[in-house]
Amino acid sequence: MEKLLKKTLYVIIALFVGLFFMLYTFGAFSEVRFESPFLNTFFSILPVLVRINVLWIGLVIFLENDNPSRTLAWLIVLTVLPLLGFFFYILFGRSYRKRTKAKDKYLNDSNRMAKSAEIQIGLLDYMTLPNSENPSNKRLMQLLLKNAKAPFSMSNEVTVLTNGLSKFNRLMESIRFAKSHIHLEYFIIKDDQIGNELKSLLIEKAKEGIKIRVIYDDVGSWQLGKAYLKALRDEGIEILPFFKVAMPLFSRDLNYRNHRKIAVIDGVVGFVGGLNIGDEYLGQSDKFSFWRDTHLEIKGEAVYALQTIFLNDWNFVSNQTVEGAEYFPENIVDNQSLVQIAASGPDSEWKCILQAFYKMIASAEDKIWITTPYLVPEDSLMMGLKTAALSGIDVKIIIPSQPDHFFVYWASQSNIQKLLEAGVKIYQYKNGFIHSKIMIVDRLSATVGTANLDIRSMEINFEVNAFLYDQDVIVRLEEDFLKDLEDSNEFVLEHFKNRKLRRKLLEALGRLVSPLQ
Repeated sequence: MEKLLKKTLYVIIALFVGLFFMLYTFGAFSEVRFESPFLNTFFSILPVLVRINVLWIGLVIFLENDNPSRTLAWLIVLTVLPLLGFFFYILFGRSYRKRTKAKDKYLNDSNRMAKSAEIQIGLLDYMTLPNSENPSNKRLMQLLLKNAKAPFSMSNEVTVLTNGLSKFNRLMESIRFAKSHIHLEYFIIKDDQIGNELKSLLIEKAKEGIKIRVIYDDVGSWQLGKAYLKALRDEGIEILPFFKVAMPLFSRDLNYRNHRKIAVIDGVVGFVGGLNIGDEYLGQSDKFSFWRDTHLEIKGEAVYALQTIFLNDWNFVSNQTVEGAEYFPENIVDNQSLVQIAASGPDSEWKCILQAFYKMIASAEDKIWITTPYLVPEDSLMMGLKTAALSGIDVKIIIPSQPDHFFVYWASQSNIQKLLEAGVKIYQYKNGFIHSKIMIVDRLSATVGTANLDIRSMEINFEVNAFLYDQDVIVRLEEDFLKDLEDSNEFVLEHFKNRKLRRKLLEALGRLVSPLQ
């Protein structure tokens, strides 16, 4: 509570300072005089300094943004609210310093998987791979080899974990049997019942001599208290924040967040998907009675990619160089499940996951089934979905019926009518909150991971997705999708057009704010 009050106080002070300068700029204190000549001189030239500063800030915003609508939106905010607008830009817009640090991270990491990917590019057209008779799969694989430096692997066993209980049971079991090391990387870790179960288990394993490293996002996990961290560190567990910030109160709206959810145990089993660490992901929250999500457990060669992504991030946050064969042990399984693990973020040369989504949508010939908590697609994905539906492809999208973030929920609602008019079928999940991030195309390829169908995931956050080409795994995901459809209500275009004015206004607000993200 003390930590929350302190952060709230910082934000209130910052807002009042910004508000003071905004009012001063508009002449609210023009008649005020001070006894000190210095203060009178300072405040007489302050409006000039403010105008110069605003011009400089406007130039920064103009140069930092490559999206015209986003740039225009921020410049309008800056014009209407000069200094306060820049304060909001620092909180919600781009950050040059962090983007530069992210680019440095890319330069240090880029060679780790690049060599394997480069070799596979030359071999891909000559290889016979499972479920790759359709050339679109090979083209998708080649795209990820080039833009994400993501090697594919065939010796894998992939298990779909439906919902939190399944995921946490398997994760805790894997940690319990760890023999060498435990690597965890999560956007959100909460100091609640499941969070403390994890803490106790990690402390137990640390006492056995297991090496444990944990990365948490400083914004996503802003409520994680000092006592929780100290209890882990006192037992020799290394736990570090990603991109530490001064005021993480605006938990969704600060940029360049590590949205990844990765666990790697002994280098032989890995987990990736939509579930963070917290009781709410088990449906134990006042807001949502049930939390619907999807995670993957992977055994085999694809774990090497998850391990590499974790170590890249660990070396970045810790300024260490952790590497070696012990983290990449021989990893043989009987199954032949074709997998690619792709990481994307501001440290990437390309918008890797965005491009992969676009390729999947553009290559579809029969169906595109999507589950996403946020339906705010980037322009090219929006056009792809509408074009696919207009050309007769079965496009189905499941979204939540309840908001977990106000603005993005209404931004999602604002896109529904345009998609319905193109023939996309959209469904609202009614059995709680649906947080799964899944795309299935033609029973040929699918993706599960951390990336939402929104601008923040596609362009700003650090994300990781598994791209799957194994028909058995894809069929398993389809079964879950069809069950979710049974718990959903379909939007009807004619009914949706008659929605109340209040909803239309909220949608307009969400649409207006979305370019600022």
